[in-house]
Amino acid sequence: MESSAAPRGNNGHDTPLAAGFTDPVHDAQACFRTIMHVMARPGTRQTLQVGDLTPPEPLTPVVAAIALTLFDYDTPVWLDRALMQSEAVKAFLRFHTGASILPEPVNAAFALVSEPQSMVSLASFNQGSAEYPDQSTTVVLTGQVFDKARTVTLEGPGIKTKTSFSTGPTPPVFWDQVISNNRQFPRGIDLIFAGKTEIAALPRSTRVTLTET
Repeated sequence: MESSAAPRGNNGHDTPLAAGFTDPVHDAQACFRTIMHVMARPGTRQTLQVGDLTPPEPLTPVVAAIALTLFDYDTPVWLDRALMQSEAVKAFLRFHTGASILPEPVNAAFALVSEPQSMVSLASFNQGSAEYPDQSTTVVLTGQVFDKARTVTLEGPGIKTKTSFSTGPTPPVFWDQVISNNRQFPRGIDLIFAGKTEIAALPRSTRVTLTET
């Protein structure tokens, strides 16, 4: 359960942790609706209201809002190198969500990636199983800039015919990995792209085609 309190830290300097949502129930509900909207409509973007969140870097307000909305004490989370190296980030997530932070991505329900251009392979995350595909990892990419990178074409549930989508930074082989990932459906990971104020999503049910350049 997310808490709005800001307790003292344990770093020897009595530094307070950054506060969570001002109104945890209302704010989390509003964020949840936005996240579900973009998951149901792949490739669309919507502004995520983050209120006064000022989490420790490199955690961004948008990604912090996603975490406070979706994580709880029963959520295993993996952080990439930059996030894992920040004691302030780990303290923020543990206090406000209760989530456990894991050393290996394959066991995580959620993964936060602050350096997407050098992220690990999508195959490193939990792909789910035929019996329990919903146990796969949802990967959140930070610092995304939409319409500034290679364009892909999306088809599938939530898309009327086809739609174009572009986001970055991502690794050079990223979209090839996404195509392979989504061919596993109903297995495979889900993706959330977090920009400065907006988010977009790409569930594993979406068919992805590289657009010719």
